[in-house]
Amino acid sequence: MPWTPFWTINPSAWNKNQVWVVTLNGRKPNMQSTIPVLKIHLVPVDSTNLETYLSVGTRSYREHYLHLWENEDPTPYISHGLTKEVVQRELEDPNNLHFLINHDTVTVGILKLVKDCGIDEIPKEEALKAEKIYFLQEHSGKGFGKQVLQYIEDFARSIHKKTVWLDTMQKGNPILFYQKNGYAIKRESEVVLPGAKPSEKAMWILTKNL
Repeated sequence: MPWTPFWTINPSAWNKNQVWVVTLNGRKPNMQSTIPVLKIHLVPVDSTNLETYLSVGTRSYREHYLHLWENEDPTPYISHGLTKEVVQRELEDPNNLHFLINHDTVTVGILKLVKDCGIDEIPKEEALKAEKIYFLQEHSGKGFGKQVLQYIEDFARSIHKKTVWLDTMQKGNPILFYQKNGYAIKRESEVVLPGAKPSEKAMWILTKNL
């Protein structure tokens, strides 16, 4: 069935005050369809909503990943990537894109992209990294993750990328979700921050060719 994108992006005119709307699978629904579509809104992060980004990001990380850390203390990760000072510094770099993932008026997760980020033999000009995709536990399993992946891939194509890549833990369900959505294992990696349990450090680097 033919479809048209619900939105288009002009990378050279990216506006941090813009709200991007993504429908199911990133596609405009057939108006004759009776299937309800849950829409997510990707809201660029700035000084006005930074605290929400930090709060939701920290809470969602704690809900899903405490088991990775000695004494269930994720401070090494939080201090590395989810403090006000760190994110404010990242926001000053146009290579980093941070979003709230909203459903209606509720923030259900966060997203961070790195626009030019190579991996191994793939140069940065050709690769985009999805560095953070976190959902609050109560909003997991509702199809929002698939929508976010579709957005990421469409955005990557719009800025002429050939590959999207990300890291995920070797244990757990996320690897199965990504593989179901077309991502393939490239190679092994591991958590390098101090305090991670040796038995939980193993990660996969996944890629998807566009």
